[in-house]
Amino acid sequence: MANVQGTIDSVTGVLRTVTDFGLGVVVALVIVDVLFPASSNITENIGVLAGQFGENGLAGLIAVLLFLVLFKGR
Repeated sequence: MANVQGTIDSVTGVLRTVTDFGLGVVVALVIVDVLFPASSNITENIGVLAGQFGENGLAGLIAVLLFLVLFKGR
């Protein structure tokens, strides 16, 4: 059973590293897009994503809150 737990811990660590890297890339692209407008269009894509949550009303709000709870819990 300890071997399974070690494997799960390893996979969780890799996923956490990939997620942190992805967030770093998104932040870097936002900074580049602010300094050089329309170079990566990531700010437009974030706006579209936020708009989709807004269009879904309560379901969108619940999805955002669930994401925040999961993200904050790590």
